[in-house]
Order: sequence, then C-alpha cells, then structure tokens
Amino acid sequence: ENEKSGNKTRSTSTWAFKFIINEKDKCKDKTPFLILLIATTAAEIQRRTSIRKSWGNESVVPGVEVVRLFMLGIENKGPNEVLLRESEEYHDIIQQDFLDTYNNLTLKTLMGMKWVASYCSGASFVMKTDSDVFVNTIHLIEKLLRPLSPPLQNYFTGCLMKMNKPIRNKASKWYISKEEYSGDKYPPFCSGTGYVFSGDLASKIVNASVTIKYIHLEDVYVGLCLDAKGIQIVPPPRHSLFNIYKVPFSPCLYNNIITSHHIQTNEHILYWETLQNKRHSC
Repeated sequence: ENEKSGNKTRSTSTWAFKFIINEKDKCKDKTPFLILLIATTAAEIQRRTSIRKSWGNESVVPGVEVVRLFMLGIENKGPNEVLLRESEEYHDIIQQDFLDTYNNLTLKTLMGMKWVASYCSGASFVMKTDSDVFVNTIHLIEKLLRPLSPPLQNYFTGCLMKMNKPIRNKASKWYISKEEYSGDKYPPFCSGTGYVFSGDLASKIVNASVTIKYIHLEDVYVGLCLDAKGIQIVPPPRHSLFNIYKVPFSPCLYNNIITSHHIQTNEHILYWETLQNKRHSC
C-alpha cells in the first residue's frame, strides 16, 4: 500500500492532506450563488476545456455569480507541468496530495467541501458532479435554486437513493466488506453523478467526516455524514431532473433536466450549443 492511498479503516480525521494547487482568493471579492465542484483527473484536459466552454461557463446566467472548480488528486509521476500551466491560465483547479484513484473519490469530494468551508463559506449553493456528466446549469439555477431564495440551510438534493444495501459481491465495483461497513442498509444518499446542497452544509459534512469511518463509496459516505448530523435529504421536485444514466439527447428533454451521465468529451459543447440555439422551440 502506498502510504498516500491510506489505510481504509481509519476515520478521515487522520488524513492531513495538503493543497498542492489551491485557489484561496476565488471568493475574495464575491459571494457566489453557486459553486460547481467537478471531479476530474489530470488526463481529462479536453473534458475540462469542453466544460469551460459549455455548462461550466462561470457567466452562464447573467447576474448570477458562479464559481467553477475542478478537483484532482496526484499521480505517482511527480509534478504535472501541463496541469500547473492549465491552473495558471484558468484558476479553476484544486488539488491535494492524495493519490487520484477510484478508492480515493471520497477524499476528492471532502477536499471540495473543505475548500468551500474554508474559502467560500458564504456561497448560497454548491453542486458536486463528475466530468462525464452534462449539467443544465441554466435550468438548475433558474428553476431549482433561484425559487429557493433567501438561500436555505440544511438543503441537500439530487438523484435520491433509498433503501440501498451494501454490495457484498467482491466482483462488483461497489463491493464493500462487512469490516468496512457492517450495516445491512445505507441511509438515504444522492448519486455522486450530481447533487446540490446549501453552502452551510459543506462545513457540517466536513465536521461529520472527522468521526465517520472512511468508505470509498463517495456518495454513500456523504449520506452517512448527513445522517450523522440528522439532515434529511430533500427529494427533487421532479424525479426526472437528476439522471444517473445517459438521457438520449433532444433539446426539449435537455431543457428540462439537470443532469445526464456518460457524456463524451465532444458532447458537452454539442449539446450545450444546440440547447442555446433551440431554447424556445419546445
């Protein structure tokens, strides 16, 4: 075991990961309405470019302050010069010194939460998503979040997973041993493909993580933290808003959803531009 990948049985309070790339001043002179935390890896340069040019554009809704951040761990190979240059150009990357692996996805999300709690705690809302997800940020802001003002507290929503049981089959990507998680079902959680929460929850989730045993299933882990704090997940207004599968593209469908999964690099821009051109034809 590389010591950076950690002993999975310890609680996350023992993880003292340091920022290698940080954007401390991102909220210095503004209080964002929405922060987008997007999980990515170093190799996904084209995906990040596509997201910046499409749904991740910080000026997507005029008059609404949006902050975009890509979240990364490190690879074994030492400093990544290409990534550092990208960071200097766009100022939208945060990175800590944990290994960027599937089993460390929980660390990646906690890094984002810690960043919000430390440097941007006044933000109204935060969305955590992945680089292969299409997010209709306009629909998210205009239809879901704006009507919630003044900003709520303890608000958390997404594709709600209820009564899910731990998968004990070792062949499964989502396998978890009895030692790691002994319960026979998980508390409610939202799929990590895309969930949205009020800014105040970032610090509450981070605080809960100090006492909750680490598991690598990031979305389940966040659900455990919410459960520990007694925070109830709010079901989305429509079941069809947050999708964990790929929604077949049509402007009429995509105008009325928030997430669609398994999006190819070129599709981010293609879908986004089509939506902008056909916004009123449904």
